[in-house]
Amino acid sequence: MVAPDEQATLQALQASDPDLAKAYLRALPQARAGILRRLWGALWREGVVDTDRLGTPAPALFGPIPDAVVADGVAHTHPARLIEALRPGGNAERLVRELDNSVANLALGLAAATGVTGAADDLVGMEQSIVDGHPLHPCCRTRIGMSTADVLAYAPEHHPQVRLRIVEVDPGRWRTTGAPRPPLLPVHPWQLHRALATGLVRDTGRDLPARPLMSLRTLAPVDDPSQHIKTAVEVQMTSAVRTLSAAAVHNGPLASDLVATLAARTRGLRVLRETTAATVLDTRGDPQRALGAVWRQAPPAGTFVVPLALLPHRPDLLTPACFAELVRLLLPALFDVLRDGVALEAHGQNTLVELRDGHPVRIWYRDLGGLHVHPGRLRRAGLQMPPLIGALPTDDEDELRTKLFAAALSTVLTELVHALGSRLGADVERAAWDVVAATIRDTVTDTDDRKASLADTWPLKATTAMRLADDPLQDLWCQIPNPLR
Repeated sequence: MVAPDEQATLQALQASDPDLAKAYLRALPQARAGILRRLWGALWREGVVDTDRLGTPAPALFGPIPDAVVADGVAHTHPARLIEALRPGGNAERLVRELDNSVANLALGLAAATGVTGAADDLVGMEQSIVDGHPLHPCCRTRIGMSTADVLAYAPEHHPQVRLRIVEVDPGRWRTTGAPRPPLLPVHPWQLHRALATGLVRDTGRDLPARPLMSLRTLAPVDDPSQHIKTAVEVQMTSAVRTLSAAAVHNGPLASDLVATLAARTRGLRVLRETTAATVLDTRGDPQRALGAVWRQAPPAGTFVVPLALLPHRPDLLTPACFAELVRLLLPALFDVLRDGVALEAHGQNTLVELRDGHPVRIWYRDLGGLHVHPGRLRRAGLQMPPLIGALPTDDEDELRTKLFAAALSTVLTELVHALGSRLGADVERAAWDVVAATIRDTVTDTDDRKASLADTWPLKATTAMRLADDPLQDLWCQIPNPLR
């Protein structure tokens, strides 16, 4: 698949936009350092290589690193060249290719952002303002399958408006869950010729203008602010090719109902429901991952809703007082839902906060694909297990907690606290962790969940080890020191 590296990206820009090519060259050192920070921390945490070979000390989870890091006595400034030198085994060649592509696309985003001023205050604009992607994944900006021109045309950090194409499906090949919809499928323009080549859909010639959200394949229709549409694109972003499985189509509306029921029992958590999902069946009746869509509620009109991933980049919004209020709203809700049987993968892209006059008043959760459900806990909460399929149900208590802790505690809260501390000092950082600890101790009613959240370590997804593994989609985990200790 197409995966432009630094040189291929530069050549494409020099041919199409020489000014952007110059900005891209200026941005490359920052992009390399940004990916190198993520990779260097992963090498220390995940057991990918013998840490005796690593000459630069282990970085803080979100802390800065030098422009170069030392391995086997040699200083490296490029993450892909570092992996080539370390030869960690496994699918190192695949990881090198992805790191090269990630650096190139991050530099491209940084270059396009040069000279952009002002803070967007609409949700789409805020999501598109996040240039650097996943805060810990070294492959934070991979778009394997897309050319440089594709990235400029479709990636949210380049602020495009795209036109989803409407294709028609034979009713006998159309499967929907949730609220029924006519057999008309919105297809991402990058995916269109692939969709038509299957012979399972017909082009209507109609399209739907939309703007991509933080997730490139999920878009906000320009003419309908009440909903967002998740599409299928055969592009690898971070760890997965972003198609839609049969489980995702089946589970979305069911999981929405379940989580909305649990969220209604909390003080401040609400769910952006997946109202409908649809897929196309082939001649054997099998759902096609590359031909599907999910229709999801957008936040209510008139609300000021901010993805948690944006807050570290918005000091005007992330104040110590706002952080404390956010923690006291977010954690009790997440732990109450966990106690009753559902672990939400509450990372910065899926979890949003509604602000009113600078104060957090509500948490909005979206994208139900990553949650885990514990049937026994549900029964104790007086609820029936819905007929979910795939990997969502689990009876493993540690697996359940890991899903929530790795996203909400190890990643989101740690990044927010680091952002406060790096800007306002160590005293503010310590005070922020004190708020987290006090909130957990005072509000988490399940004794085992509370004990686990205050243990010596927290889990974190081992994303680099996963990219080196034979099965890169199998979740692997590492442990980080619990800052509350």
